[in-house]
Amino acid sequence: MALCDIKFFSEALGMQTEVYVVLPQKNLNGEIGVKTAAEKEKFKNLYLLHGLSDDHSIWLRRTSIERYAAEYGIAVIMPCAHKSFYCDMKYGMKFYQFIAKELPKRMNEFFGLSTEREDNFIAGLSMGGYGALKIGLRECDNFCACAGLSSAIDLNRRFGDELYSSIFGENGPVPDEDNLYYLAETRRDNPNKPEIFMGCGTEDFLYKENTAFRDKLNSLGYDLCYKESPGVHCWEFWDEYIQYVLKWMFGQA
Repeated sequence: MALCDIKFFSEALGMQTEVYVVLPQKNLNGEIGVKTAAEKEKFKNLYLLHGLSDDHSIWLRRTSIERYAAEYGIAVIMPCAHKSFYCDMKYGMKFYQFIAKELPKRMNEFFGLSTEREDNFIAGLSMGGYGALKIGLRECDNFCACAGLSSAIDLNRRFGDELYSSIFGENGPVPDEDNLYYLAETRRDNPNKPEIFMGCGTEDFLYKENTAFRDKLNSLGYDLCYKESPGVHCWEFWDEYIQYVLKWMFGQA
């Protein structure tokens, strides 16, 4: 695998930004202790989103995502969204436009990554789980599947008045386009509605939110894979569960 640290200008953000990209390498002759499934000219792509307290480096620092990805021969794209909840902020930058719209085009421009729907997937944890589910539902013509781990489902549950106001405005409601329940309802009859994976620890403080949304998705007829086990909001849980996500998305290693 190759690890690329990409710094480039984003039109959506109006500034330089940074993205980590892990790319498959076909020929590993002489490299000890690794294996690869890289075969295609254009790889399947996983956009992997971070949580509220983290940045684009965190999946590499807290898990073995590079090693896991190598077994499936996939590219992993890890952008930074700060504390935006992957929204176009009221008082801030347009992180939804950047990650959902601009970033796939840039990745194709820089690396020739596939833009075909069946080759593009998105996942994340906590704030990033919410972002992955939202982007997967809103951009279902561009992403075939999405996965949320320990996801922040209901943004009406305040996560700090100052941060909430910066995203949605002072006392502003969560817009329909940022409401997972609204998105799930309005995409229920879309032939391209995504396949969805959800995972959460039974001791996680977001557990009830996740099980409620699980039940909603099931009632709407989504193709949903839900998995839970004992665990809290922590990296030991997410390191284990990202491996379930990869197997669910990309099949047997």
